[in-house]
Order: sequence, then structure tokens, then C-alpha cells
Amino acid sequence: MRRLLPAALLFSACTAGGDAAELDESSQLPGGATTNTLLLGSNAFASPIANLLPEHEGDFFSGNSFFNAAWVSAPASTTARDGLGPLFNARSCSACHFKDGRAEPPGDGEDHLGLLLRLSVPGTGPEGGPVGHELYGGQLQPFALPDVPAEGTIEITSEELAGTYGDGVPYSLSAPTYTIADPGYGSLPDDLLISPRIAPIMVGLGLLEAIPEDAIRAAVDPDDLDDDGISGRVNEVWDHEAQTLRLGRFGWKADQPSVRQQVAGAFLGDMGITSPVFPAEECTEAQTGCRAAATGGTPEIEAEAFDKTVLYSSVLAVPVRRRFGTADVVSGEALFHAMGCASCHTPSWTTGAHPTLPELSGQRIWPYTDLLLHDMGDGLADRRPVFAADGREWKTPPLWGLGLVDDVNGHTRYLHDGRARALAEAILWHGGEAESAKEAFRTASAADRDAVLAFLESL
Repeated sequence: MRRLLPAALLFSACTAGGDAAELDESSQLPGGATTNTLLLGSNAFASPIANLLPEHEGDFFSGNSFFNAAWVSAPASTTARDGLGPLFNARSCSACHFKDGRAEPPGDGEDHLGLLLRLSVPGTGPEGGPVGHELYGGQLQPFALPDVPAEGTIEITSEELAGTYGDGVPYSLSAPTYTIADPGYGSLPDDLLISPRIAPIMVGLGLLEAIPEDAIRAAVDPDDLDDDGISGRVNEVWDHEAQTLRLGRFGWKADQPSVRQQVAGAFLGDMGITSPVFPAEECTEAQTGCRAAATGGTPEIEAEAFDKTVLYSSVLAVPVRRRFGTADVVSGEALFHAMGCASCHTPSWTTGAHPTLPELSGQRIWPYTDLLLHDMGDGLADRRPVFAADGREWKTPPLWGLGLVDDVNGHTRYLHDGRARALAEAILWHGGEAESAKEAFRTASAADRDAVLAFLESL
């Protein structure tokens, strides 16, 4: 039963349909009936949805096995899990999404697990997407099998940028610069476009896929006709199986149309594992050792195992909110709206009919995203276009699970490359369309800033 907040704290919030709605207790269960209410702490992202049908339970746990298992080079006696590489970023999905959670940037001397560099050169490919480099392709792969040269290593240097809150309290932001050292296949051009990406939380992907496309498109306002300073756009991206452009939902620039293609892209790009979606290796012409290496079959992950991994990735449950209804969290949620944060971080949606997982259908969910592209300003710009997304645009990321990253993954690094060392820094990096919301937070009182952070940590 819905229980309204105390009258003094009630306010109207713009929901996905554009109607004014009073906040209610359904937001305590951000995944609706799918919400994980039992398994929190360090395993908060590892639970299947609460209403998972019995016929899907076996596939979930099989998918979990493929998600966590380390792949090996071919040929091997473990034929179901061979075919790693020849070039790769990690040996397993969980190496980057540890405990189905969020990666962090590497420290000095650490392997770059969970952080990758997308690569391209200026221009547009035949499908409308970015053009990979002729020697290095579309993603830097720092690891390789024996006798195959790795592509290079990631070097990160950082500069501290000093700032001050409106009340005079100082802060500092860490601005990273990414370069590629020890290139294995020839020199890198001056016009190479590099975009860092950190592995995000895995929960709620199937619910986001079940949001009706027309509902997402209804929020689009590329010319800011309502004059609110927000110009959300969809990314139209290539669906490799359907051979057509589709609405993008996944990835930091909404450059994947489905969980299925997102998983297939990660298998191929991150581990060098071919799948039913991408059955060919990605070795460039110059990478002769890569092209000559043994494979684990065609495809290397067979259809049944691949489908189970997709199901697993689709039904990881969003955790229940914590400290729900406490005074600072309620105040912080009101301020989140008043500052304009909800203009892009749309609080709530109702899912439509999921084509294969009825458990995800008809759920009132609270992901705090519009799944649209927004100009985030020069500070976060990567200068690398991806389909319709330009070099200053990023998809609004969902916020559910945000407050459990430290519990699960032992860090508090946020944004697309993990540059923000705390939630406050993530807000302070916002610019472009989010500049006014950022300034509202920066100039707020310390008590109000703490309340906003308490709300975010409750998600």
C-alpha cells in the first residue's frame, strides 16, 4: 500500500511520462517485485531477481558459472571454455565486474582489469559507428597469448584541480590523462581518439531493456523546446543480428541496443571469445600472430552457454534501498529534485513486456536514468563520437546500487572512468546540460550537500 511522505516534505517530481507525481514507498523496492531484499553487504549485486521463475533458475546458475570462470587458450581439454584471446583485456567477465559490481582505476603497478580504452580514428563506418584503427582496431588489448604481441599498456597521469564550495570549503578533483605506452604494432597516429571506460555494476539490465522504446523516445528534446536547458537525445546504434539501427540503451554512450549484444561485445572485445552474435575474431591485418593463433571453435562460446550468460546478465537483482524514510534521506531526495538532478536522472519507469523473461514485465522500477545522451561539458568530454553520440555526450547512468559499491567492491570510484573518488566529486564533474544542477549542489549549505549524498547512498 502506498504511504505518502509527511505533508511538509511532499513535492512534485517529473516522472518518465511527464506527469507530476508524489513520491511514494514503492521507491524502496527499486526493482519492483524483482528487488533483492535478502542478500546485501559484499554480495549485494549477486542475487537473482526475487521472482525468478523455477524454469529459469538452472540457467541463471549455469550463466553464473560462465560469467565467473576463467577462459583458457585453445586447444585445451576444457573445450567448453577454451579460445581465450589471442588478444584480450581479461580472462573472465568477473575479473572486471568483480562480484557483479563496479571496477576501479588501477593503482601504480596494477593490471588494468576493469578499465579499457576504446580506440578510433576520425570518420564514420559503413554502419554509422566509429572507425577502428587499422593496426589496433577499436579497443586496446594489453594482454596476449604467448608468441602474440600485446597491443600496448595504459598509462595514466593525473592533475589535481582545486575548487571551492559556496561556503568556502575547498575541494579537489583529479583530472586523468590516458596515453598508450609500448605499442606493439607500430606507432600511434596523432589523431587517434581514445576513450576510457570502467566496468559498471551489472544489476537491473533486463529491467532497463524492458522499458518501452516509445516511453524513452517521448522524453527526447534535442532542441530544448521546453527551454529547461536539457536536450536529451537517443543514440541510434547498429544491431548486428537484425542488421538495422535500433535504440541504444547499454554502454557509457548507449552504444549497444540489447543485453545480448552487450554481452557478445564484451566476450569478443574483452576476452577474444567469439559468439553466435560475433562469430569472427577481431585481429587486424597487421596482427599476423593473432590471425594465426588456434581458436576454440566457431563460435568459441556455443549458443546454449551464451544464452545462459545473457539470461544471467539480465536477471541480476537490484538491491533494496537502505535507510529509507530517514530524515536526511528524505530531505536529500527533495533536494535532488529541486536542484534539477532528476531532469536527466528520471526516477521511475514501468517496464513493458519483456520478450523472454516475463518476470521483468510490468514492474514499477526506480533506476534514476532516462537512458538518453546529454552534453556533459568539456571536463568529461572524450572527443570520440559513437554513432549519434558526440564527443561531449554520455548516457545518463542508472543510480540504483550506488551506495553499495564500497560494500561490494571496496572503493568509491565513480563516473565513466572512475576519476571521481567520492560521490561529491562525481557531482562536481558535471557540466554542460548539468552545469546548473552541479552549481546548485556546489553552492548549497554543507547540511544540504550531506543530505543529497545520504539520498544517493541509500539507492
